[in-house]
Amino acid sequence: MARLPETIIADISAVTSLIDAHHAAKPDRPRPHLGASLLGHHCDRWLWLSFRWASREEFEGRILRLFRRGHSEEATIIADLRAVGVDVRGTQARVDFGAHVSGSIDGVAESGIPEAPKTPHLLEYKTHALKSFNDMTAKGVRASKPMHYTQMQVYMLGMGLTRALYVAVCKDDDRIHAERVRYDKEHAERAVARGRAITLAERMPPPISTDPTWYQCRFCPAHAMCHKAAPTKEVNCRTCAHATPLEDSTWHCARWDMAIPTDAQYNGCDDHVFHPDVVPWKMEGSDDGLSVTWLIGQSRLRNGVGGMKSRQLLDETVQALAEAFKVEAG
Repeated sequence: MARLPETIIADISAVTSLIDAHHAAKPDRPRPHLGASLLGHHCDRWLWLSFRWASREEFEGRILRLFRRGHSEEATIIADLRAVGVDVRGTQARVDFGAHVSGSIDGVAESGIPEAPKTPHLLEYKTHALKSFNDMTAKGVRASKPMHYTQMQVYMLGMGLTRALYVAVCKDDDRIHAERVRYDKEHAERAVARGRAITLAERMPPPISTDPTWYQCRFCPAHAMCHKAAPTKEVNCRTCAHATPLEDSTWHCARWDMAIPTDAQYNGCDDHVFHPDVVPWKMEGSDDGLSVTWLIGQSRLRNGVGGMKSRQLLDETVQALAEAFKVEAG
């Protein structure tokens, strides 16, 4: 077989790179709430850092396209369910538990599930790679995908339902797995209570492990913050010491004594002062109550009104200084 000219091969490669770069370049704002889909996560600290927008997972374009495929599959699953007589309604309805804990359901089957035709079921759709799908079908969703199981339990609590139908599609060979799940009231209420405690916590919870090689820690987006005393890379209202999450799912700013609109939280203001748990530096207070002094190596740097802006503290010079003196968590 004749080989393609190198110029053609290069053009094909360029198209692929451009597509992935296009997806990676899209603005990706973190969600303002702690989603029900995360409540089964194993680590309280990661959930706190994620909710505080202090640790964000960055994905390459290929992974973002995989997420898109998962979202696109939902319409196909709904069409297949309706084709076999399942009455699908309530797509993307929201459930809200206060204290910033909420989520959106995939849908509700009002009737038509063969094993219980008159019983309404929560609907949850997921796509899986081959290995994940095989593990899930062998063990069941509760054992194999505890986050998915917890998500369904929380949604059933919020919707007042007693059954869920978990519909999984294998992306490799298009197999479908449909599994009915019973409502576990204690599990659901425990998950919601945990989420509310995390969102309203003033200080960062302990990690799941202090061992940097622990299997649940090694690939965590917050690994450097937890195990290498690295500061957050994020400057926004939620990483600021002046901001407090409230039980009514709003945020309050002590600096300006006002509620903080969600859109304003993403960038914060010039008087941002780092929350002491999102940086590893030792802290000294100040007389004005609005600024702090950070001890970084042999330097004392004021952060806040009249001092350095938080983004300045994260520039290359300060980062190099912190590394040079091997700053330990305060």
